[in-house]
Amino acid sequence: MDRILSADSTPIACHRRGEGPPLVLVGGALGTAAADASLAALLAPRFTVVTYDRRGRGASGSGGAVGVAGVRREIEDLAAVVTAAGPGASVFGMSSGGALALEAAAAGLPVELLAVYEPPYTPGASGLLLKARASDRLHRLLAAGDRAGAVELFLTATGVDPATVDRMRRAPLWPGLEALAPTLAYDDAVLGDGAVPVERFAAVTARTLVVCGGFSSARSRAATRTLAEALPRARHRTLTGQTHEVAPQVLAPVLADFFARDVYVRQAS
Repeated sequence: MDRILSADSTPIACHRRGEGPPLVLVGGALGTAAADASLAALLAPRFTVVTYDRRGRGASGSGGAVGVAGVRREIEDLAAVVTAAGPGASVFGMSSGGALALEAAAAGLPVELLAVYEPPYTPGASGLLLKARASDRLHRLLAAGDRAGAVELFLTATGVDPATVDRMRRAPLWPGLEALAPTLAYDDAVLGDGAVPVERFAAVTARTLVVCGGFSSARSRAATRTLAEALPRARHRTLTGQTHEVAPQVLAPVLADFFARDVYVRQAS
């Protein structure tokens, strides 16, 4: 494990594996670099894969900023990781990590190839109302110290089936999720009001692959199509039979094909 310093001197823990073109994985809510290990291992034969503990998670520092300032800090963290990964690094973001990757690209992160899986935007009048109510309740639960309630709320609000949440509450992983509950404020902030920020994302110049699961909720699938339409150089892909909890062995070949083919085209041009 390596530690690098972000712009505000917060230490960010990184893990590097494999050989080949550099590829940074940005985890979603309630995850650390360990959660990306399976996907990273599948990609490592073709890429130098860098995973990292996002701010406030795992072995990384917290920094303490929330809201818009917290989003800026997380963009700086990702920029530091991309720089450390090496020239020409590509980026993949999972769920809210995808929203973070897109915000960084819109802010000028020098990345030419970007892929995201189901950033949990909630466009449309009903979706924006849902996000506003969920955000208000999330911050009240965190202020009251109800970490279990905050985790359950965030999971269901971002498309995880309630039955799946019930199974998770009984699983050994649940205490670890509760420990990470305060970082949900960061993920809530990076999603803004829930709308796809069309004007801001018009500045994203990276070739972008937007992926969703064929068995994901209708709202999630519609949001990814809205996102793909908003990005200047995007294409959309649906993975048959997958949900928001996508299987790494299904996702990895899709990412490898996208990044490897586009790297080849870029180098040949």
